[in-house]
Amino acid sequence: ALLFITVYTADGFYEFVEDHCVFNSTKLDDIEYIRSYYYNKLEFTRFSSSVGKYVGYTEFGVRNAEYWNNLPGELSRMRNEKERYCLNNVGNDHEAAL
Repeated sequence: ALLFITVYTADGFYEFVEDHCVFNSTKLDDIEYIRSYYYNKLEFTRFSSSVGKYVGYTEFGVRNAEYWNNLPGELSRMRNEKERYCLNNVGNDHEAAL
């Protein structure tokens, strides 16, 4: 799986975003793109290409998910991330593993 993490800190608190791809083959249909938002190691919001929208896991995360799901073009942009972010990189990782 591919992994990209961005970390923001202030006064000892951590907020980070993790993008990763889950795959069984290099076919686009077999790839899942996931972007997770964390605060102090607790995931509060996630976008999954399998679900096709943001899902919140905390009160704050639910509010974020509702907002992002209703932004014009946001879901379309995130759905395209599977092809843009994952497809070529998964091919490279798959070849390296073989």
